[in-house]
Amino acid sequence: MAYAAWIGLAYLLGSVPFGLVVARLFCGVDPRRAGSGNIGATNVARLCGFPYGLLTLLLDVGKGFGPVLAARLVVGSWPFVSLVLLAALAGHMFPIFLRGRGGKGVATAIGVFLAAAPLPAGVAVVCCVGTIAATGYVSAGSLVLVVAMPLLCLALGPTALAPAAGLAALAILWKHRENIVRLRTGQEKTWRKRK
Repeated sequence: MAYAAWIGLAYLLGSVPFGLVVARLFCGVDPRRAGSGNIGATNVARLCGFPYGLLTLLLDVGKGFGPVLAARLVVGSWPFVSLVLLAALAGHMFPIFLRGRGGKGVATAIGVFLAAAPLPAGVAVVCCVGTIAATGYVSAGSLVLVVAMPLLCLALGPTALAPAAGLAALAILWKHRENIVRLRTGQEKTWRKRK
């Protein structure tokens, strides 16, 4: 029962829509009805400015990091850690507070994986940042990050986390399906100023 409650609390914490809270509180905007319509850090940054996007990013990372780190340190069972990880991520992507209409999961994925597997997650984040710097597309970096995570878990360990990382990657890829189409057609928004 205690483990089930832990997983449920991870989902509820993941469900807190920090992007919506930050955007409404600091700039009076509902990110669901402006920009890309997403509650994530990228849309908040576009609508409200970089500092508010960064705040959203840190809060979304934190809500994944906290419950997973606690699960790893207190319980230490990889199946349990994987379930907590997936619950926190599911909360962000399909939040009960927003009737299942959540973010795309990348920031929370960074948090859960930094807590569960710091080395692979760190390498994946470097790959993500490098891709964004090289291409100008946040979505491209996000896709590189989530695809790299299960492979890095297999290569660097813990290998027991690879199935959860694979499931997370599939869910996040599905959430990015429109971004993938826009990347392929050259219509994706870039952070670079167009000439």
